[in-house]
Amino acid sequence: MGSYNYYKMFGCFNRKFKISESEPPPDVREAFWRYTAGRQQMTAEQLLKFMVQHQEDYNCTAVGVEDIMQHVFHRRHHHQQDTKNHNFTLEDFFYFLFQDDLNGPINPQVHHDMTAPLHHYFIYTGHNSYLTGNQLSSDCSETPIVSALENGVRGIELDLWPNSTKDNVHVLHGRTLTTPVTLVKCFKSIKEHAFVKSPYPVIITLEDHLTPKLQARVAEMAMRIFGDSLYCPESGYVEDFPAVESLKHKIILSTKPPKEYLGSNHSKEGATSSPKYKDYSDDETEVESEADDKQGSDSDSEDYDNCGRRSGNVAAPEYKRLIAIHAGNAKKKCLRQVLRVRIERARRLSLSEQKLERATSLYASDVVRFTQKHLLRVYPKGTRVTSSNFCPIIAWMHGAQMVAFNMQGYGKALWMMHGFFRANGGCGYLKKPHLLMSKNSNGDVFDPKLPWPVRVTLKVIVYMGDGWRLDFSHTHFDTYSPPDFYTKIHIIGAPLDATESKTRVIEDDWAPYWDQEFTFPLRVPEIALLRIEVREYDRSDKDDFGGQTCIPVSELRPGIRAVPLYDKKGRKFKSVRLLMRFRFE
Repeated sequence: MGSYNYYKMFGCFNRKFKISESEPPPDVREAFWRYTAGRQQMTAEQLLKFMVQHQEDYNCTAVGVEDIMQHVFHRRHHHQQDTKNHNFTLEDFFYFLFQDDLNGPINPQVHHDMTAPLHHYFIYTGHNSYLTGNQLSSDCSETPIVSALENGVRGIELDLWPNSTKDNVHVLHGRTLTTPVTLVKCFKSIKEHAFVKSPYPVIITLEDHLTPKLQARVAEMAMRIFGDSLYCPESGYVEDFPAVESLKHKIILSTKPPKEYLGSNHSKEGATSSPKYKDYSDDETEVESEADDKQGSDSDSEDYDNCGRRSGNVAAPEYKRLIAIHAGNAKKKCLRQVLRVRIERARRLSLSEQKLERATSLYASDVVRFTQKHLLRVYPKGTRVTSSNFCPIIAWMHGAQMVAFNMQGYGKALWMMHGFFRANGGCGYLKKPHLLMSKNSNGDVFDPKLPWPVRVTLKVIVYMGDGWRLDFSHTHFDTYSPPDFYTKIHIIGAPLDATESKTRVIEDDWAPYWDQEFTFPLRVPEIALLRIEVREYDRSDKDDFGGQTCIPVSELRPGIRAVPLYDKKGRKFKSVRLLMRFRFE
């Protein structure tokens, strides 16, 4: 009897975990019958008609459709077939729709206009790119730099400090317990991996804590390692930002131009008085003399002299010549003046997340106007010692091109960053929407706080999901039964657009079928993100994570699409995906 109960129990267990094949949703069946005129097979010509009319893929061609069919036949039947003699069955058609590489939610190619100036783009930017972990005690290494570049990051930040003997340059997070890595290792890694993922320019922002002698060493090192890849304008700095397309395979250095060392007598390395390094946490820290410090200057570079005294620019001339994009940061009491200063030549300004919040709260129009001519970089506040990140939407809504993120951790903010920059072929540059680069007839710029009317409505149908049975163990979610999945959908964007919804819970099913529609009226769709997260309902504990993705609404392709999901660290699952439909009205 005991033996009978044992086998009965595990027999039930096995039945519960029996996997059944997913079936096409009614909308998929209806589309198939409509485009085949009720026949059992779909020809290449009929598939092309479906792609153009239903999926609104107006660039799809007969050659493209034949390629799709070849891929499907090869994957499903494990051999090549001549598409001229074979058609899609309903099962082939459903299989195709569920392949994210053949039918994904966004265009996988670079498709934005890349001929506009650099400041017309959002740029995939890292913060303290050399750190492997937290901001206080983790190792510094070239490895996270390589990883970032291979994932499409185009902005790399390096903090430069003298080594213990003052004769070489280390990269580390200053005044912490982080262990250093040599600058030469970082430069060589950038040289080798800069254009593996994307041909578009890599901007290296330097936080410079060096003496003129070591600045000269950095210049020699950069010229030797990067060679012709180093972008050096004839004037010594960019007067106007060049077109991104013209900067392909170029390395661009950006930091504050070196200041002269004040004092009546100058040694070989600068002023008689030893330089004092004033720490501004995670920003481009300027090197100041004791005399500068006593004056309490709020100036951050020679061009912000309306905020304090004029600073010099003589130190290591060969180093200064390599700084293509001059940069500065802003002190609290002159923030508005810095944003309003009328500088003819292009430059970059850095603000902490707190300063950005203050600036956008008090001077939103000034921030947007600044970004219509210059680069704005926003970095995490210094208290984020665990390498967490802030919500980037507020920065993007006000035109900030370089939202600098800690890439070594994970969390919802980083998921948003990953998703945002999967757009435009993952090349690391996204063309800013026209509304952020234009002015109305009164000369006013975009203000996200205004009560904008609804300009478009996004309708989303979540049909079903699949793939967990392949990417997770059968006991990952529940020990004795299949998982109970539901999907959460968020709109992240302008304040009035932000909302969230979720599907019902589907119990005991590895391939949940929801078939639920959601409607999202949008006022500023150009900046909105669609964040999707699948969770497994747990009655007694916190719901389990089942995958996530973020997609820019402006990049969504209409029609029935396969949406791949990613793990908590942003790595794409091999098999987990959702079948969804997107429609704009």
